[in-house]
Amino acid sequence: MTHVWWARRDLRLDDNPALLSAQEDGPAVAVFAWTPALHFWSGRRRAHLARVLWSLREETGGALAVRRAPAAHAVLAAARQADATVVWAAQEYTPAGVREQAEVAEALEADGRELRMIGSPYAVAPGRVRKADGTPYRVFTPFRGAWREHGWRSPAGPADPEGFAHLAPDASDVDIDQIAAHGDSEDPLERPHEFREARVREALEDFVGGDLEHYSEERDRPDLDSTSHLSSALAFGLVHPRTVLALTGTVDHSAARTFESEISWREFHADTLWHEPRALRESLSTVVLEEDWTSGPDADRAFMAWRDGRTGFPLVDAGMRQLASTGWMHNRVRMVVASFLVKDLHLPWQRGADHFRRALVDYDHSQNQLNWQWVAGTGRDASPYFRIFNPDTQAAKFDPNRRYVERWVPELDTPAYPAPMVDHKAERETALALNQRAKGTQGR
Repeated sequence: MTHVWWARRDLRLDDNPALLSAQEDGPAVAVFAWTPALHFWSGRRRAHLARVLWSLREETGGALAVRRAPAAHAVLAAARQADATVVWAAQEYTPAGVREQAEVAEALEADGRELRMIGSPYAVAPGRVRKADGTPYRVFTPFRGAWREHGWRSPAGPADPEGFAHLAPDASDVDIDQIAAHGDSEDPLERPHEFREARVREALEDFVGGDLEHYSEERDRPDLDSTSHLSSALAFGLVHPRTVLALTGTVDHSAARTFESEISWREFHADTLWHEPRALRESLSTVVLEEDWTSGPDADRAFMAWRDGRTGFPLVDAGMRQLASTGWMHNRVRMVVASFLVKDLHLPWQRGADHFRRALVDYDHSQNQLNWQWVAGTGRDASPYFRIFNPDTQAAKFDPNRRYVERWVPELDTPAYPAPMVDHKAERETALALNQRAKGTQGR
């Protein structure tokens, strides 16, 4: 009996329960739906996805079918062509992912077929970690403790790269080479992100055996290449967090536990979005009255200066230029540039989150939106609004030799570099006053 594997955010052969289940009774059919929503992605993200699919197609001996259609149409067509009654897929928990899998399940059921869900993009699926009274955690630290106590399964092992059945040649109607080329032309990067599963695994093992030891001391230093660079691989499912945790679990030093804590932040954000779908666009708490956010032409000009790395604050400008050039930014710098947009320029976090969605290759719905809400002070267990990053102090502390800013802002210390666009001290006072005004209004 042939089963179908609906590839989603799990584009790998290793540690993939849905794929293993599809292969359990014999060769499986593999299909990926190139949905209309992907046309709203940035060129760089579409190009990266195309490369990941190209690599996976190579690994499956050309069996992966990529269909241009809504998921319900693409998956049903593949099931009919394979004469399969069962489709396996990993469960998604974002609002869009939940809607999509419901549509696929309905279409299959109406045709006498079945969607079976197993696994997720997380070590512990959203909704599993709850307080004793059954309610979700709103604070990260106790969530992390309960998440560790809950635990996770061991990696599921590798699928058979030869255990795939081929659909007819016309099953794929997406030219992924052309999409990659168009994406590169439309939205160029300094270099492509890694898109091969085997290379990601090698990089992970190198990190665990090397830089992980210094992670606690160096993770906030953008001038040092000491982070894992796994974010794109996790976002596209080239590696599962359970695989990562299995490897870090073999290391007995505090830096490994610190790194695992960062994984648990990813899972906390996913859990928060699962319980609070409105967090994609809405603030979960009010820190500034809606009418007090800056708007109009001046706000647009300020936003463009921030976006283009022309603020006159070297660390902010270096981060935004790194993002534009590479599709990635160091996490410490992400916090600084986000704080600057919200608390120095007084622009709503959604504007920054939308730009990150367009510019990041490693964009992840829950991670991006909830990290922005953390900096803005509007999310669950967010940084207090009064915590306002001073870009110059942050640069002195985390880029002490200016290697990072000089890499991305070569005109620093020349007449070509702009003066600071705002007075940070004054804007800090303004931000705090706006916050107090919001608190006073809420107390009435």
